[in-house]
Amino acid sequence: MNGFLIATAVSFAVIFVAELGDKSQLMAMTFATRFKPVPVLIGITIATAVVHAVSVGIGYGLGASLPTGWISLVAGIAFLAFGAWTLRGDKLTDDEKTKAERSTGSAIWAVGGAFFLAELGDKTMLATITLATQYGWFGTWLGSTIGMVAADALAILVGRLLGRHLPEKVIKYGAAALFAIFGIWLLVEAIAELR
Repeated sequence: MNGFLIATAVSFAVIFVAELGDKSQLMAMTFATRFKPVPVLIGITIATAVVHAVSVGIGYGLGASLPTGWISLVAGIAFLAFGAWTLRGDKLTDDEKTKAERSTGSAIWAVGGAFFLAELGDKTMLATITLATQYGWFGTWLGSTIGMVAADALAILVGRLLGRHLPEKVIKYGAAALFAIFGIWLLVEAIAELR
């Protein structure tokens, strides 16, 4: 039990600190301006739990890593597409707006999918792999997942506070710019790794 608690505490601390100012925290802030916070947090939690389960499986069982260069390349292209999609925008009728505000399923899938892609090959995934080789799988998985969700929950809170005070156009252009930045960031990482 003592090893489990150490693994959980160390993983929580390492991942929480690694997430501060990370692109996924910026993504959480962006999504929090467009969706209700609970579905955003659920999407983040699901994606994080899955990615970190894969990470600890790799770190603990195989001692190898995923081909992160190719994953970053695909994710970078996807994020550039998300940015273009955000700029294009959609018009909702009042009825559709009401349904969207009540619906949590689509927000959970959108956030979960984006976070899943963003976290594959990210530094937190690689850190989780490394931690799992040293501390064991379950405590590492639990601590790293809680650490990331806690850091992103902080970003959601900040995003919600900013979202109430910003015009919709600023949010739209800001979100598109952030997605473009994430996409370029991932493409640069991919090119560096694939050389």
